[in-house]
Amino acid sequence: MKEETDIRSFESLKVWQLSREIRNDLFELCKSFPKEEQYKLSDQMIRASRSIGNNISEGYGRYHYQENIQFCRQSRGSGYELIDHLITAIDCNYIKNKEFTDLRNKVIECIKMINGYIGYLNRQKSSNSVKEPFDIYDSEEQKFNPPNSSVS
Repeated sequence: MKEETDIRSFESLKVWQLSREIRNDLFELCKSFPKEEQYKLSDQMIRASRSIGNNISEGYGRYHYQENIQFCRQSRGSGYELIDHLITAIDCNYIKNKEFTDLRNKVIECIKMINGYIGYLNRQKSSNSVKEPFDIYDSEEQKFNPPNSSVS
């Protein structure tokens, strides 16, 4: 039986789960923005919030730790971009102070988690451990056989 901490997919990563929560919160928040911001600030905020999780998941799918780390850095940058957009939204009186504070704190928590994940990846890279790309979908229901392997 697998432990709860066993990471088998990017969807198991707590940092990705938090980024998904932020993305969903931002999507709902932007619905209340003025119509003239639909293709301006709203669009930028939604894109930045999506980019956080997108980069975490894309990095997870990379074979080399260094590539994963680079995608996490992009994700972290999108988090900071999102904070700047939140500042713009409060400056324009599109959101209330509580909404700003709650979302900003959530994004900062996500950035901290990304930093922790980067640290973990660096330690794994330094220990010369091998990251297996094929272990995610190897189950009794669905066997994945990499190219040039023997199929039983």
